[in-house]
Amino acid sequence: MERSLVLIKPDAMQRGLAGVIIGRLQGDGLKLLALKMLHMDRSLAERHYAVHRDKPFFRDLVAYITSAPIVAAVFEGEDAVERIRKIMGATDPAKAEKGTIRADYGLDVQRNATHASDSVENGRKEIALFFSGKEIFPPGPTES
Repeated sequence: MERSLVLIKPDAMQRGLAGVIIGRLQGDGLKLLALKMLHMDRSLAERHYAVHRDKPFFRDLVAYITSAPIVAAVFEGEDAVERIRKIMGATDPAKAEKGTIRADYGLDVQRNATHASDSVENGRKEIALFFSGKEIFPPGPTES
């Protein structure tokens, strides 16, 4: 079973879409293991988006994700990473397949409603940034 971090970004939160997005993922059979609402601080944002640190859009990305509360969630399931990314659609909502979360609710490349881990390894790293093992239910074999 794979796990993935999902973030519901400020633009989706401001439009009241958290429940709809979580429902779509659960509706595909993915299991919700952890959930919290938070206002991401700059330090966490910079760690989360560290892979983009040298890119020209890094500062704007950090400013955006820290601009309003978000929801962080952990989902689990068979091929969870790939399934979640397919349900979300392409990063650019204009290029996302019809019926995906980003096609339906994304506004532009940055304000695209959601984030999801792009690999199992990154999922582990990202989940650890937002959740302790005790916050994930049920705890995994090494998180008890």
